Formats: sequence, structure tokens, C-alpha cells
Amino acid sequence: MVHFAFAGRCSTEDLQDPETSRNWQLTRARALIEPAGGEIVTEYFDTGHSRALPWKRRPRAAALLDALRNPDRGFDAVVIGEPQRTFYGNQFGNTFPLFVHFGVPLWVPEVGGPIDPDNEAHDLVMSVFGGMSKGERTRIKIRVRTAMASQAQIEGRYLGGRPPYGYRLVDAGPHPNPAKAADGKRLRRLEPDPETAWVVVCIFTEYIRGRGLYAIAEGLSRDGIPCPSAHDRARNPHRNGHAWSKSAVRAILRNPRYTGHEVWNKQHKDEVLLDIDDVTLGHRTKLTWNTPDEWIWSAQPVHEPLISTETFTRAQATMPSRRSAGSERSPRTTTRAYPLRGRLRCGICRRKMQGNYNNGQPYYRCRYPSEYAKSESLNHPLTVYVRQSAILPLLDGWIARVFAPGHLSRTLQAMRDSQRQRSAPAPALEAARRVIAHSQQRITRYRAALDAGADPTLVAGWITEAQTEQTAARQQLATASRTKQAILTDDQIHHMIKTLGNMTDRLQAAAPEDKAPLYVDFGLELEYHANQRVVTVRSQPADMRVIACPRGDLNPHAR
Repeated sequence: MVHFAFAGRCSTEDLQDPETSRNWQLTRARALIEPAGGEIVTEYFDTGHSRALPWKRRPRAAALLDALRNPDRGFDAVVIGEPQRTFYGNQFGNTFPLFVHFGVPLWVPEVGGPIDPDNEAHDLVMSVFGGMSKGERTRIKIRVRTAMASQAQIEGRYLGGRPPYGYRLVDAGPHPNPAKAADGKRLRRLEPDPETAWVVVCIFTEYIRGRGLYAIAEGLSRDGIPCPSAHDRARNPHRNGHAWSKSAVRAILRNPRYTGHEVWNKQHKDEVLLDIDDVTLGHRTKLTWNTPDEWIWSAQPVHEPLISTETFTRAQATMPSRRSAGSERSPRTTTRAYPLRGRLRCGICRRKMQGNYNNGQPYYRCRYPSEYAKSESLNHPLTVYVRQSAILPLLDGWIARVFAPGHLSRTLQAMRDSQRQRSAPAPALEAARRVIAHSQQRITRYRAALDAGADPTLVAGWITEAQTEQTAARQQLATASRTKQAILTDDQIHHMIKTLGNMTDRLQAAAPEDKAPLYVDFGLELEYHANQRVVTVRSQPADMRVIACPRGDLNPHAR
């Protein structure tokens, strides 16, 4: 009996059923090895990871590569059910030598058994499948982008995403794709939001009259007009919403959709090498702004405009001369190391503090008032500074004490207890579930009334109101689910005791510039309270994290 490890992969869960994809790949793998007396004893199946990622960046595939190095790995060979799902581009050429080196045969259905490293035909077949996999992904990207461009330009279709401030989403009829229409999906379009549309008009009017971005933001905040994040709290729980910012005013002034046209392709995704010295690590995806001449405009206005095209053009012509020195350029790069970069927040505004060298020493600063208008609800100094050398020694001492071998078990047990407390359903979440159930009942009654001959316009308004309430409640539940933590098991605690104990030793010996990865593994979150001159620290080690989509349900119209 030959013991096999099964390797496979499927795309993101919203595009495929992971269990179905795993089952058919597993069926192909078993059909190949069982006639030869093989048996699958372990699996390495990645879900939700692109085929473009190299093996060492896919969690389960990387675990398989690590297992190859272990003489007591528990399997004699590896079988793959679908090479196009597993290998992409030249990944086979970069990965298969490891199987040869450690003497582990790799079986694939396309060659009818194990791959012979000395067989040119086998090498050619696998290279072809890698190329086909890359070609398939490229063709899909081209088809999708071309289709979306034509839908925006010719049909003027709303292609998803958040509605711009000043607009709201309304129903635009059944989806033109019969399969999606049968699934209940419908088109959406933009219409002016009576609560905020007038604010957009005021912003353009004042800007053209000569008022600056900050002056406009201050005026709106002084008049008590909620900023975009305060107006839509369900989608912006991560923002404080105290006041208008220059960036919010600028984003409104630069949005061409206020002219009534649908505009697409303002951004595109670039694949940038992760490490130019090691191309086998693959690429990372980076969003890049396109120039205005690359934007795709609908041929005709498709929703009610808030401003004229002439007004928008005048605002864009004025914008370059009003660019501030710091807000429009690309982020600065620095060779200086800031170990707490992205982990230290201001206790007043909750924004991440920026690294800054002053008098030859690293500091962290928050300059909230330079971007946001003054707000009575937030008394923020012009600049909040804290010196790095005042934090790191005390932070490292706290880590060494809390995660010391003698205290680590108690620390992790306390973390598990806190997770149990946080996992209890909150009254607000129960209320959100009741809202969803109640709104669904209302929608059912409204549709029944429509079938009975009620006024379609009146019923459509009722249904839209109920759907809006339901969407907000679903967003609240989605936000809660993203923060929900898995409860640690006893085995996980024992594993983390060993892992974190070793990391504590490394942290004590590391130079300040080398500590950032260790702080990441400890899952540190720091908050500096300037008034009390106190730093609070929370730790959620990497092994405790539960990965979830950071965007959440931002496209309820796609249901």
C-alpha cells in the first residue's frame, strides 16, 4: 500500500463551492492511484488563494513543501487531481525539483502516474498545463474588463461598489442575465439622496468661488453637517466621523459621476514583483489610479446629475493650482526602520500614528488637525508626539514578563476566556437579526400586495425602504462576524506556548530595527493617550487570528 498526500486548490469561495471543487479533484486523484494500490492519508488543499500565488505563499501548499523535508512525513508520494488548478506559469519548474530532491514522486492524471524527471514529454506536458493555466486567467481578465467597459460605456450600467456621497441606490429592474435574474439578482441605479445631494452642490459652488478644501471642510463641520463616514456609519465603523476632512472634499470634487454619467476604470490593478531579487515569490496586487483620458464614460447621462459637466470641468481646471504640498504626492519611502509602524494609534482620534525622525531620534506623531476640520466633539492638539525610545524598552519588558514560559499558559488561558466572553451574542446583534427577519416579512407582504393589484409605485417605495433597513442590519452582522475570534483549543495553546516562548527570546536579542516582524507575530496593537502619557497594549498572536474578507458585504446590490 502506497500512502499519498493529496494536493489541490480552488478559487475564492464567492466564485466556487470549495467542497464541490475539492471533491471532483479528489475523485480524479483517487481514480489515478487506487488501481495501483494507493491510498490518500493526508490532504493539502488551499481555498480562496489565486493560482498566480507561488506555492510558498499558499498556506497548505507551503505546508506540503515543509513536509517534504521531514523524513517522518507520513506519506510516500503526492497526487494532484488537476494540474491547471495547482500550477501556474512556470511554477512547476520552480517546484518539482524539490520533489525530486527529497525523493517524493508526484502523480498527475495527465501523465497517467508519477512524473518522470528524466522524461522530456512529461516536462513538456506539465509546462503546457502551466501555460494554459496562465492563459486561462489572462483570457478571463480580458473578457471581464472588456465586458465591463462596454456595459459602462454603451449601457451606462451601474457596476457595483458604494454609491457616491450624495446618491443612493434604487432598483432598476430585473438583471438582464436570465440565470442571475432567476436567482433574484436585480440591477441598481443611482438617484440623488435628499439628505446629502445639496451638500455636494454646495461644495462645488464654494470651491469654484475660490474657497479652499480646508475652508470648505471647516464650514461643513461648523454647520453640523455629518461627514460621509458619519452619514453612513454602517459602512464606516472604522472611522470616527467627527469632522469633514480635506480628502473627503477633494474626493467629491474629483468624482465625475455627479455629472450624471456612469464612469468606470478610474483605477486598475497592477501586479508588482514582491521581490525583484527573487521572482519566484510572485507578485502582489497594487491599485493604481488611471489618468482621466483612460476613464470609461457612458455615452449619455444615466442618472440625475447634481452638477453640470461645465461645473465639473471648471473645478478640475482649478484643482491643480490648489494641490497642497503633502496630500497629492505618492507616499514617501524611507530607509529608516519604525518597528511600531501601523501598530500604534492615537488615543484621541484612533488614527495610526506616523513615523518621524526628530533631532536624530525616531518618533511617532499624529497630525489629525492638518487633515480634518476642527470639531467640538474632538479636542485634538495640533500634533501629538511620542518618542520611540520611551515605548520599546517597557513594551519588550511587558512581553518578556507576560509571555515568559512560567506565565505563558496563564496568559493564553486568559485570552481564551476573553474570546468566550466576546463570542456571546450582543443585544445589538440580536436586534439586527430581528430587523432582518421583520424586513423580510414586510417585503413578502408588499410583494403579495403588488400581486393583488396595489399601486406599483407605492409598493416599490415600501420595498426599497425595507431593503435598505435589511442591508444596514446585514452590514452590522457582517462587521461583527469579521471581528469574531475562534476559541483556542488546548492543543493550540500548547503549540503557542512553545512558539511564543522562542519568539520572546528572539525579541530580547533583536535590534530595534529588526523587531517589527516579531511585533506582528505577537499581534500587538498599541494606543497612545497623550493626556495621560500612557500607552495601552493589546496582543492577539498570529496563531489566534481568523482570516476574513476585510471588505465585508460592501455590495448588497449584488445579491
